[in-house]
Amino acid sequence: MPLGSRGPSPLRTTSYSLGVTYKLDDTAHSPLDKAAHPVLHEGRVAVITGAGSGIGRATARELAKLGMKLALVDVDEEGLQQTTKEVSSTVGASNVLAISIDVANLDEVVKLKEKVFEAWDEVAVLMNNAGVATWDGKKGTSWENRDAWKKVFDTNVVGVLNVQHAFVQSMLHQENPSVVINTGSKQGITNPPGNPAYNASKAAVKSITESLAHELRSQPDPHVTAHLFIPGWTYTGLTGTLTAGIGDKPDGAWSAEETILFMIDRVRAGDFYILVPDNETRREVDELRIMWGAADITEGRPALSRWHPSYKAAFDEYMKDGLAQLD
Repeated sequence: MPLGSRGPSPLRTTSYSLGVTYKLDDTAHSPLDKAAHPVLHEGRVAVITGAGSGIGRATARELAKLGMKLALVDVDEEGLQQTTKEVSSTVGASNVLAISIDVANLDEVVKLKEKVFEAWDEVAVLMNNAGVATWDGKKGTSWENRDAWKKVFDTNVVGVLNVQHAFVQSMLHQENPSVVINTGSKQGITNPPGNPAYNASKAAVKSITESLAHELRSQPDPHVTAHLFIPGWTYTGLTGTLTAGIGDKPDGAWSAEETILFMIDRVRAGDFYILVPDNETRREVDELRIMWGAADITEGRPALSRWHPSYKAAFDEYMKDGLAQLD
């Protein structure tokens, strides 16, 4: 592709407003009323890994408000107990299990599954959210910090597989519908320079979840669905490890609660790719960036051409023209 070419034409998409607080849409996206949704419903069971902070804790809070029973999982016992205390005041202590395990350990995950089914005999929401961005304060680069690579992959990839393998087969035999939500990342799609271990782990989660969705819908009686949750810029405990120097929530970021409300909205709508905007980056910008990255292959550009000095002007022009077509 010539250096001056802008690449493929963008697509017109739905816009989400920037700079406002996201609130749950009370308009039903599915044929079922929100209160009667078969999965996100009072009395049903949610398993949330990485529940001790950030997005996991925010998910626990919001599902507790719906009256769901909660199995909270985290390797951080202190954070897990704090989340447990918070949600118990909403849904009642008898409706909360707190289990501290490392999702990278399959034996521990299998025991988790047994405890949940022994207590409640079902799982409606399986949220694979446990994740790390670094190890011992270090990022895994292309030729350094192999220990960081191993820790990130053990948690972000092996952990996701362990939880899926332990729970999904039992969920397939349930009578009622259920969902699997795997937390991915935009970095697993656009692959920005800086933290290749984290990016690669989240690219793997995307692939794993796409395959899961295909295999689930190929079942004779498909009543378990998979969803890839792709947060935008979200202010959480993990944010500080990804971006040094962040203290108070930046104006451009969404809170974890805003991000989870958006996720719940889109799960109700049946979306597989839950691509979350934020106060700095609207959905159209994300989509243009994703399409540019995919066109690196089809147009024969260098890898990660968006950050290649010879393609900077072409990328900037592509974004400018693409957004002009959408406005």
